[in-house]
Amino acid sequence: MGAIQTSQFKKGMYIMFHEEPCMIMDITFVSPGKGSAFYRTKLKNLFTGRVVEFTFKSGEKVEEVLVETHEAAYSYFDGTNYVFIEPRTFEQYSVPVDIVGDDKVFLKEGILYRIKFYDEKPVGLTLPKSIVLTVVESENSVKGDTATNAMKNAIMDTGAKILVPLFVKVGDEVSVGTESGEYLSRK
Repeated sequence: MGAIQTSQFKKGMYIMFHEEPCMIMDITFVSPGKGSAFYRTKLKNLFTGRVVEFTFKSGEKVEEVLVETHEAAYSYFDGTNYVFIEPRTFEQYSVPVDIVGDDKVFLKEGILYRIKFYDEKPVGLTLPKSIVLTVVESENSVKGDTATNAMKNAIMDTGAKILVPLFVKVGDEVSVGTESGEYLSRK
């Protein structure tokens, strides 16, 4: 752990804030016409999950937090935790529901995810940029409707609800962006 300046801040970085580890969720650099520049941030406390907004002066130093990352494949949900298995050592990691949050619809068995740990406790989950899901339910499209960029609702095998083009049918595999939750392509 070392001191870093506010100019080195990046989204997803971990810092100490009021003696507790926090993740930078959002950052905006503001340079007003008068006065000194500053960084407006949104910080998520790793222990409580609470999000606070704080403004740092430009050039201010803060302590960076060392967060360990392990790559593991999703295995199953045990009722209170999502269980991931490290493919080389077969070590199991239990990640609480509140850490996974709404990203649970992008958890699929066998796919590798990055789990972030602080003091050997899971504090975050990083999804792959895109994931292939199977359509299990969708509205039927009418013949001739495929000329426009019209979309319809579809439910994926993980429970995710996304908009897909009219030509996508039940049973099709589609690539979905995990950041936006949007349809990318049909496989």
